[in-house]
Formats: sequence, C-alpha cells, structure tokens
Amino acid sequence: LLDERRFDEWLELLTDDIRYWMPMRRNVPYGERDREYTVERLDMSWFDEGKTTLTQRVLQMKTGAHWCEEPFSRISHLISNVRLLDVEPAEVRVSSRFVVHKNRLEDEEHVFIGRRMDTLRRVDASWKIARREIRLDQNVLLAKNLTAFF
Repeated sequence: LLDERRFDEWLELLTDDIRYWMPMRRNVPYGERDREYTVERLDMSWFDEGKTTLTQRVLQMKTGAHWCEEPFSRISHLISNVRLLDVEPAEVRVSSRFVVHKNRLEDEEHVFIGRRMDTLRRVDASWKIARREIRLDQNVLLAKNLTAFF
C-alpha cells in the first residue's frame, strides 16, 4: 500500500491507539549494548507518534504543498525475515527486517535498513497494527528527511 501511495488504506490497518516509535541509535562501547538505542518515553527518538499524527502527516503530503514530498518520492519497501515472536488469542508480536529505498527528483537516493517489531491486535474479524517499533541500522541519518513510512 505504501509503495503505491495508498496512505488512507494503510492508516486503516492501524489501531486508533497505535504507538509508532523509532528510537535513535548511539555508538556505545561493547559492554554497554543496552544503551545502544534511546529509551522509550525517556529519551529523544526519530518518531514517537500515534494515529492522529500519522494521519496529519498523510494529510499534509496530500496537500501538494509539502516541500519534502512535492513531487512525491518513489519508495520501495522490501520486508524479509518475518518471525512470530509471541502468539496470543488477541495479539501477535512479529519481528521483520526491512530495506526501504527512496528516490526523489533526479539525483536524491537514500536507503534505510533496519528491523521492525510489530504488535498486531485482533479487531473484529481482522488484524491491525497496534505498535510498530522501527530500529534503523544507521546511527547517523544521511537522508535530508524522514518522510517515508516504515
């Protein structure tokens, strides 16, 4: 859906109380691996959003006046290594790896690589994303912006 810019349909896959979070990554000594990512609700993060702010981002892009996405970037998501971590009747935790390729204008090209940790929740007869934690492999963001959805 995201690669086809079907943002409204993507938003429908999210629960109303979704937590969409991308911590920042730090360079730390070998023995301090637990400090490698910023702490949720305590430290800064690249994203810490809910459905309202995600919806606002989509609406902003659709105005045609969003300077980083006018014209729209061409984005491709490759998702692999999908693993079930925990299965309960109403929730499932899933881990996956991603490569997001973004091309814009004539010469802007960026690649984001990382891991997603998703919690899917049963809502009526379907499953929706209740939580998405995005962990970039990069600790320094080389792209001009982070307008892509992961």
